Amino acid sequence: MAISMQMSISMPTRLHHFQFQKPRGVQRANWLCGASASFSSSSSLSTDHQNTEMEAIKELSEIVPDTMIFDDFERFPPTAATVSSSLLLGICSLPETRFGSVIETAMVDSEGYASEDGSDRLSCIFNKAMVNVGAELVKIVPGRVSTEVDARLAYDTHGTIKKVHELLKLYEEVEVPQERLLFKIPATWQGIEASRLLEAEGIQTHVTFVYSFPQAAAAAQAGSSVIQIFVGRVRDWARNHSGDQEIESALARGEDPGIALATKAFNYIHKHGHKSKLVAATIRNKQDIFSLLGIDYIIVPLKILQSLKDSKTLPDDKYSFVRRLSPNAAQAYNFTAEELVKWDQATFASAIGPAAEELLAAGLEGYINQSKRVEAYFTKIWPPPNV
Repeated sequence: MAISMQMSISMPTRLHHFQFQKPRGVQRANWLCGASASFSSSSSLSTDHQNTEMEAIKELSEIVPDTMIFDDFERFPPTAATVSSSLLLGICSLPETRFGSVIETAMVDSEGYASEDGSDRLSCIFNKAMVNVGAELVKIVPGRVSTEVDARLAYDTHGTIKKVHELLKLYEEVEVPQERLLFKIPATWQGIEASRLLEAEGIQTHVTFVYSFPQAAAAAQAGSSVIQIFVGRVRDWARNHSGDQEIESALARGEDPGIALATKAFNYIHKHGHKSKLVAATIRNKQDIFSLLGIDYIIVPLKILQSLKDSKTLPDDKYSFVRRLSPNAAQAYNFTAEELVKWDQATFASAIGPAAEELLAAGLEGYINQSKRVEAYFTKIWPPPNV
């Protein structure tokens, strides 16, 4: 990230796994190899030959580092990445980093530079900046790169599809293969519909801001490649609110509502033959990880990763490393008739619940605010110097 333009932006964002060659940081990156996580054939692990908890866990789920800007990625080499408005902010605030030049290139892109319409020019620069950074990440990580789609289009199916096509065209121009890409779309009904239509074209999507079973099931029915559930945020909501039937049912069973949601979604996907890979995000502690072993991907904060790396496994640790989720066990999970419906907009809207509604709105607001800050920065430095 190397940018020759100065700016004062407070350091945002986190990043799931990217691997930068030697630099230290960037922001929320990650996105997942096309192959599924490496699964062991047994339901639990023998720890006799394991060295660390990290190695034991990796036998059951793929770990995705959730790291902050300027963290040392050499400790936890990433395998995939996400490029987002938050990442662009991080790049713009770091004048001497690797990706500054690709931001500069976006500023002077011929199409955007020539546009006389300010909003069109801004959109062009924003798209080009996202793609330039994504193209660099593709060179660095072995897995897929997910590109955030403008959250202001979250309730506009056709607008989302158009934006993805624009981004994909730009990726094609810089010779990034489509199979290396995901497009990150919020789990509104309109976003899930966009995912369905894009997947039908062979374009891989990454559905995010999933806080309820209807969102997860609808995305699975849509054929979304990756579905991201925010385990910790669901739990946080449950601690301070009431009135969500899905959450209250989990609590009544003595279950953590975030873990219960991820488990239910995994079982639904595998019992009913959907192709989606499931990601557990906003992990708060080791027990969250142990409770989800067997899920495709777990995004883990750096502090917990370091603890897992430093902790040795012992023979009496076997219980901690039991596979909790598996395609075989999913076959025994019982779903209600209401949960097995073919989701449409009406059933989705009536079933999504207050937790998902509130958390989705908050997530979208955060993404939109980040995008506006990037646009304000691009506007401030337009026209670029030395052009």
